[in-house]
Amino acid sequence: MFQDFSVQSRPEFGPPRLAELRAEMAKSGLDGFIVPRADAHQGEYVAACDARLAWLTGFTGSAGFCIATGDEAGVFVDGRYRVQVRAEVDLAHFTPVNWPEIKPGAWLRDHLPEGAKVGFDPWLHTRSEITNIRADLDGSGIALIESANLIDAIWADRPAPPMAPARVHPPEFAGESAGEKRARLGDDLRAQGAAAAVLTLPDSICWLLNIRGSDIPRNPIVQAFAVLFDDGAVKLFAEAAKFDADLRAHLSDQVAILPMASFTAALEAIEGPVLVDPDSAPMAVGLTLNDHDTKTLWARDPCILPKARKNAAEIAGMQAAHHRDACAMVEFLAWLDREAPRGKLSEIDVVTALEGFRRETNALLDISFDTICGAGGNGAIVHYRVNEVTNRPVKPGELLLVDSGGQYVDGTTDITRTVAVGDVPPEARAPFTRVLQGMIALSRARFPRGVAGAHLDALARAPLWAEGWDYDHGTGHGVGAALCVHEGPARISRVSDIALEPGMILSNEPGYYREGAFGIRIENLIVTQTAPAKGDNRDQLSFDTLTFVPIDRRLIDTSLLSPDERDWLNAYHAQVQSRIAAHVSADAKTWLESACAPL
Repeated sequence: MFQDFSVQSRPEFGPPRLAELRAEMAKSGLDGFIVPRADAHQGEYVAACDARLAWLTGFTGSAGFCIATGDEAGVFVDGRYRVQVRAEVDLAHFTPVNWPEIKPGAWLRDHLPEGAKVGFDPWLHTRSEITNIRADLDGSGIALIESANLIDAIWADRPAPPMAPARVHPPEFAGESAGEKRARLGDDLRAQGAAAAVLTLPDSICWLLNIRGSDIPRNPIVQAFAVLFDDGAVKLFAEAAKFDADLRAHLSDQVAILPMASFTAALEAIEGPVLVDPDSAPMAVGLTLNDHDTKTLWARDPCILPKARKNAAEIAGMQAAHHRDACAMVEFLAWLDREAPRGKLSEIDVVTALEGFRRETNALLDISFDTICGAGGNGAIVHYRVNEVTNRPVKPGELLLVDSGGQYVDGTTDITRTVAVGDVPPEARAPFTRVLQGMIALSRARFPRGVAGAHLDALARAPLWAEGWDYDHGTGHGVGAALCVHEGPARISRVSDIALEPGMILSNEPGYYREGAFGIRIENLIVTQTAPAKGDNRDQLSFDTLTFVPIDRRLIDTSLLSPDERDWLNAYHAQVQSRIAAHVSADAKTWLESACAPL
């Protein structure tokens, strides 16, 4: 089992801060207050100054929120974090809530009386989010009230906003100039009857302007807001100190850099219909426009789909980054296979070594997220992040799950491998094989245009379902090209209705988790492509694999594999060896030959 890293280990979290929040609620005439994980940009990862949920509760997961009332504080988390949240929060004062099964509106109905007022900061919630909660509260007499941020009022030592310098994203990796993108999207705005679009997602802005930054750890973005006009001009709201002379020259005269503090005033000055994304823009944007009677067109961020459809240069950059990263991974796995069975490694040792192998490429800018490295029962915590308190030995006879990635100037990687440490636990073979079968099924899929991630999700789950098993996370997320490792809108999950298109890069990562015992996940990245002609030559799509790293053959129950599955894995391993062997050390090459031997 993992060690406790709850409030008992970190006494600064919990009751004192919750008491301060409740005092502020009382002063503001509120019966409840919502504390989201999100910042004003609605990113998955937040700067230290925006980590309000973690500051209040101690919960460090990348999704969730807290609703505090006078006598209850619910921490809402999805299936990825239900083990983690119980370990991180003080259960005497915070109650984990299974979300989205239990919706916030229904929870509020159960915990507050008619006439209650619940506050929220409109800069930290989207229009869609608040609209849905209000719909669920309809008829209850409970009101959601826009409020100043009560956490900011009590967070005395709140860190300063990030001020990391921005940089140019090289044109050979972007594949299209920023001017071409701005003009193309400006034409799209006119076609929709919009004079301008408000952009609040930093990765959209970075993609549009071919810039990158490091305001958020692991994510090469610049925190900013922007307004794109139908003539291709852009007003960029960011701290001026982040942009040196070379970057300003790159942006051209059509991109005006303005203080972040002037964003609201700029919204008030826009004339003509304005496109705003109800699912990503802060609700405050729509409120500001509405206050000035500006016509608002509620539609998807115009950068979202073009960014998701990677062009040839972006795909080539991703392929190069994955080849480089695979070489580092093979060196790491060879080292791990040699050292781990001796029983002297800890989870932190493994994380440190893996980053070291990536840094030896002399091309790593950063890791793409904090490495997930769970030995034994810690592997069952889907998004487990080791720290000094939870760190445990990597013991022979256990499974080790390592989910990691790198940020390179030409691409972003994300890979998970689950490996046996010494002797293979017999009870893990069947689950590992079923996870592998699901990963293979998705890798081999052919499907018509118009098919969405929800249609394909069952392919990866079917082998597990047949055994009465499942996993509580999506099967795949979108991945940015030298951008954020988690990128919308395309994904492979039960709830995704976005049709997949050529150029979209996704993860393929089914899993299985047995609490207290082990976790299993196998992840490759795949790129959507036009499928070769077949049959009556209907317009179909398929996936091309980007990740070429061995899968632990020792954990496979070969009697469960079909001939086609065996052939796929043997062919995959043959490709791994042909692509990687010449680019790794002699020891790693010897290990690779064994790891890629045919079944």
